[in-house]
Amino acid sequence: MAATKQRLCFLVITCFLIRVHGHPNYADALRKSILFFEGQRSGRLPRDQRITWRSNSGLSDGSAANVDLTGGYYDAGDNVKFGFPMAFTATMLSWSVLEYGKRMGGEVGNARAAIRWATDYLLKAATQTPGKLYVGVGDPDADHRCWERPEDMDTPRAVYSVSKTNPGSDVAGETAAALAAASLVFRVTDRAYSRRLLAVAKTVMAFAMKYQGKYSDSLGSVVCPFYCSYSGYQDELLWGASWLFRATNDASYLNYLKSLGANDNTDFFSWDNKFAGARVLLSRRVHVDNNMSFVQFQQQAEDFMCRILPNNPSSTTQYTPGGLMYKQSSANLQYATSISFLLFTYSKYIASSKHSFTCGSLLITASSLRSLAKKQVDYILGENPLKISYMEGFGARFPQKIHHRAASLPSLATYPGHIGCQDGFQFLDSSSPNPNILTGAVVGGPDQNDAFTDDRKDFSHSEPATYINAPLVGSLAYLVGSYGNG
Repeated sequence: MAATKQRLCFLVITCFLIRVHGHPNYADALRKSILFFEGQRSGRLPRDQRITWRSNSGLSDGSAANVDLTGGYYDAGDNVKFGFPMAFTATMLSWSVLEYGKRMGGEVGNARAAIRWATDYLLKAATQTPGKLYVGVGDPDADHRCWERPEDMDTPRAVYSVSKTNPGSDVAGETAAALAAASLVFRVTDRAYSRRLLAVAKTVMAFAMKYQGKYSDSLGSVVCPFYCSYSGYQDELLWGASWLFRATNDASYLNYLKSLGANDNTDFFSWDNKFAGARVLLSRRVHVDNNMSFVQFQQQAEDFMCRILPNNPSSTTQYTPGGLMYKQSSANLQYATSISFLLFTYSKYIASSKHSFTCGSLLITASSLRSLAKKQVDYILGENPLKISYMEGFGARFPQKIHHRAASLPSLATYPGHIGCQDGFQFLDSSSPNPNILTGAVVGGPDQNDAFTDDRKDFSHSEPATYINAPLVGSLAYLVGSYGNG
């Protein structure tokens, strides 16, 4: 009887941890979504590292080009550092703190630390060699032929860069956006760091504007198909100029972004396509500052919203039977998290101006946008047909075999011996759960029918990535502020 009573108490406590006042425990999810970034760290780990099964790695990164490119983040479940998605990750973490930092409570310090781990690296990448921006470390093809811990990796740590003769306006524009957005985050807490971030952002943006071209045209064999610039670079020029304008109020950036003629309609927002994000950011000037000269961007932002919202004649977005927005078969949750962030943020802006708009005959209010965004976040946290959380370590059920080298291999603490490139595949092939929980990692997610198989080899659905989590941090902070800390 005592054992039964004890078990019942455990179940009640567990349910309370997962759900608070009828909603998922957003505060717990927020804490874990930020903690995840510590599991993606490259370089020498600090003493306060909380994901303790990770150790130092990539300590000679950059040496192939006689520069220091240690630090930064591994993008996903491999051991490569790609500058393009890393910069987008930093931009979205910064935007999350700028919009919702006051709702993060004690987690805002951890969020700033996550940003700084990226921006410290991006500063190195942008300043080591005049006229060059380093955009990658590690041979991706060689890395993907191995399954080994980052602490053991012995694949070539080749270094890749863009320059005036091999331009990359896309990756440079995103890097400038990241540094400018982060400069705003640190403007109060570390003024000297903020000034340095902004100064380098200006230099990188000038490079992006002057030497135009897609970085995948220069580096196609090493960034494609992983992070090709499919959308071109106009969106990053708009995005970078928008963030520089936000950080400086320098009219030259406003004049530049208006001169771009970047009028592409879109129903995507991701590490590759920034049009929608830039338009939502610029529309803030209308709703918060009452500056009607930005109404063009407001209209474009609302066109995007209509393409996302269901049940209206402008909608171009598919939804699963369980209600998840479905954009692509690979890593679909990246679109759910990034678009949800825009929904929450635009709802915040239009609520401040008491604005509404229409999609055809359908009236859209701030509440309409918030409702759809909340549904996406709740789906990720377990309110879906399978009743599974797609965040590792959150909820009663979550994926146990995520596609992630470090998580799937024994840690150095449990197995200090070297595990070679080919030896590690026994762990990829294993049917056992991963020995290490990458707390807070959000995986690629289910298919168009809400089906999900917990399969380590299915990277399209089981691999986490920094750019899936980064915008989710902001959405979770919004929800913590709206529904309490639990």
